[in-house]
Amino acid sequence: MRTLTRWVLAGQRVVADLSAVDEAVYVAVAATPTPTLDLRLRQLSTAANNSKISIAVACGLALVPGRPRRAALVGLASVATASATANLLGKSLARRQRPDRIAGKVPEARHVPMPESASFPSGHTASAFAFATGVASRLPWAAAPLGLLAASVGYSRVHTGVHYPGDVVAGALLGTVAGSVVAGIDEWWPGP
Repeated sequence: MRTLTRWVLAGQRVVADLSAVDEAVYVAVAATPTPTLDLRLRQLSTAANNSKISIAVACGLALVPGRPRRAALVGLASVATASATANLLGKSLARRQRPDRIAGKVPEARHVPMPESASFPSGHTASAFAFATGVASRLPWAAAPLGLLAASVGYSRVHTGVHYPGDVVAGALLGTVAGSVVAGIDEWWPGP
């Protein structure tokens, strides 16, 4: 029993230390003046609401028969999987409070509406990485541009003050796993 108690206490200390680092990085991002990026990252963060960017790219891919059309399907199935996992399971279990943009001194020029859901994990990031991973499983050439887009969406969520960096890292991992699982299932599913 004493060993278990020590492990629990050690785990709590690790979580507290990681949380302190997470908050420090959040404040450092907020304190870095980036007037040229502020508007564009705010627009990107807003455009990623409800996976609109992924849906638009999937619509474009769906117009091309064969592998691109199947990639669109795998990408959207990956988004659905990641979004459900992040928003229905992850956020309800973690219940992490959103960052305090005022205390963190996030410039008002960066603000987007603060979501009411829990902060951990980032659903926007999970969906973006899931889409990139799912599409890349069918179209390897799309991995770099969609991966860069997903990373940009994730960073935009920290830049606008609605997520801690740790939320984004967790979202990226969740999305990558979700996309990989859906791609693995797709390998066994009959089709083009």
